Amino acid sequence: MPFPELIAFLLSGVRGAVQGELDAFFSLLARRSQLVRVVSASAFSKARSRLWADVFDPLNTELLRLIDEGLPAQPLWLGLRVLAADASKVRLTLLDREGKRGVREATLFGLFRPGIELFDSLILHSAVVGERQMLFERLDRLSHQDLLVLDRGYPGAWLVAALLHRGIPFCMRCDSSSTFAAITRFMRSGEDEAVVTLPPPNRRDAVDYECPRQTSTVRLIRQVTPAGKVRVLMTSLRDATQYPATAFADLYHRRWRIEEAFKRLKHRLCLEHTSGLTWLAACQDVGARMVCDNLNALAVYLATDHLIPTDSPWRINRTQAFSHLRRLLPRILSGRMPASARLVADLFCEIVLNLQKFIPNRARPRPVRPKPHKSHAYKFAP
Repeated sequence: MPFPELIAFLLSGVRGAVQGELDAFFSLLARRSQLVRVVSASAFSKARSRLWADVFDPLNTELLRLIDEGLPAQPLWLGLRVLAADASKVRLTLLDREGKRGVREATLFGLFRPGIELFDSLILHSAVVGERQMLFERLDRLSHQDLLVLDRGYPGAWLVAALLHRGIPFCMRCDSSSTFAAITRFMRSGEDEAVVTLPPPNRRDAVDYECPRQTSTVRLIRQVTPAGKVRVLMTSLRDATQYPATAFADLYHRRWRIEEAFKRLKHRLCLEHTSGLTWLAACQDVGARMVCDNLNALAVYLATDHLIPTDSPWRINRTQAFSHLRRLLPRILSGRMPASARLVADLFCEIVLNLQKFIPNRARPRPVRPKPHKSHAYKFAP
């Protein structure tokens, strides 16, 4: 199987039986209405075994570089680019050492740009790896111009010290953490904000995570949601004039976009339905879904910017947009169709026809119900 067709096939979003998807893929390239048998599933499996697990990471890095050059005016928060980091559990059907199929749990970790809805990084890890360790391995992708936003579960002495040592601004929720006495005292004090000092990391963590053994000074901010729930945010942005406490409510709310992105990957792009039964295939599928979702998000962002008024309550349906992009992407990547400005304009006009009305401040709380069984690994059924 040629390399361009192999990459284009993986990026097209495999959601059904591999052989059926291959036949539909090549019939799309040949502009045929009937399925075309060109490559067998075994030939595809042999071709993909020669690819690296992170083959799509350089492709995504180059895509982000082109986006940063072509879209210099991306959404910022008080001059900083927001990056949300989080992890999500997935259940994959893989082969074990004895060659038997089984459901294996894994963890998906991503760095996400909420302003433009792009994944900066998306990596599949074993379920035994901790989320802080996953984050530490991706810190080299962050700079002092980025603002890292984290949910509960991340506060730790060594992580705070490592972020401060590297000069990476951060904001993390810490109201459920009882690790630090300073946070506990702040939660009981009733103050709106305070600057506190956290203890240094222990000797082993300081050596393992390359951070100094010294105290960390951070700012704590209390936020009250419209529902009356209290949140406590820890941040390295201690200048109350430049970064007022009232602005952090909107900042933390932006972090929710990565949760929506994980849902989109699992239920729209069928992430847990892999095109192979090996760990290598699962890692390749995760990278392909990341690039595919980024291309779809870029098309939606540009179409919204050019064709929908800023104050309009209507939003583009991302699932419908992906169905349009999926028909064009294989032919463009395989070289069968040149990517012209007219083609992009026609794509924007197609996806902007599928809109949904967005009603701000509308909440639909779900009733608390016990799950009757453990969730199964996702299997797409056409």
